[in-house]
Amino acid sequence: MNLNFHDTELSLQQKVDQLLTQQTQEWDLAEKNYKGLDKAQKREFVFDNRVSVGVQFNAERIYSSAAKVDAKSISERKCFLCLPNLPEQQKGVDFGNDYVVLVNPFPIFPRHLTIPHRQHIDQLIKGRMGDMLDLAKSLTDFVVFYNGPKCGASAPDHFHFQAGNKGFMPIEKEYHTLSRTIVKGKDKCRASVFSNYLRQCLILDGDDKNLLRNWFEEVYELMKAILPSDPEPMMNVLVSFEQGRWKIFIFPRKLHRPWQFFEEGEKQILLSPASVDFGGVLITPREEDFTKLTAEDAVDIFRQVTWEEEAFEKLITDFSH
Repeated sequence: MNLNFHDTELSLQQKVDQLLTQQTQEWDLAEKNYKGLDKAQKREFVFDNRVSVGVQFNAERIYSSAAKVDAKSISERKCFLCLPNLPEQQKGVDFGNDYVVLVNPFPIFPRHLTIPHRQHIDQLIKGRMGDMLDLAKSLTDFVVFYNGPKCGASAPDHFHFQAGNKGFMPIEKEYHTLSRTIVKGKDKCRASVFSNYLRQCLILDGDDKNLLRNWFEEVYELMKAILPSDPEPMMNVLVSFEQGRWKIFIFPRKLHRPWQFFEEGEKQILLSPASVDFGGVLITPREEDFTKLTAEDAVDIFRQVTWEEEAFEKLITDFSH
């Protein structure tokens, strides 16, 4: 199912560029949905003239936002990330021996990738941060992200990353424009936190892959102890690489979906927060929700699904020592 690249010296980024061109021109579903993005409606909320939260109406994302991820529903459907089950028109690019880079046919980003593991294994990030860092370094034009099995992953039974083109999520710019408090440092690596950011976020950045991976594993274990969750600590993660340094954004979660998701009638807002939402773009698959969503709703939804201040402060205190 792989594209045939005549130039074996091409970088992963170059191969992915070719893949995106091919798939959006020759795969009917991808062509239709990527063209449809041009018509996606967008709004923006700005808090205290410093924090931006966008809202995107994207009807095709209903398949992900409203996905049934309970064990019974999963057991009754074919896994759509297993390679034998992919549509005939879907092609991919190998990343190492374990992953395949695919074009996501239901995009949020103008350039949206899904990167499943070749094996049908659970969506659990423990031990895989090194893979995520390698992907971010190889996909220089992209931010790589991970949705936990109870934090927006529509295939919690099959391990995968996703990636979207840089410059789409407000957090990328806010990393440089907002003040941060450094909570830990070693050599050229740092851990920091935003203040008054609507949702809790711990940022690890630096040029030492092994140290950042070890720091992430330490944070993982601390989260597991502070707010236990099965099968892993609830989180969303974004990773990018530029100018020789990685940035890891970790968003601790306490809830999968807000109460508005489960309401009926006028009170319902069909919004299931995942990494892109935490990056600052709320995805609404229904136009009625896009229209009625208020800044107060956005604040309330983040408040419901992110960690309480007390738990987050304990995480920071324990990690900084």
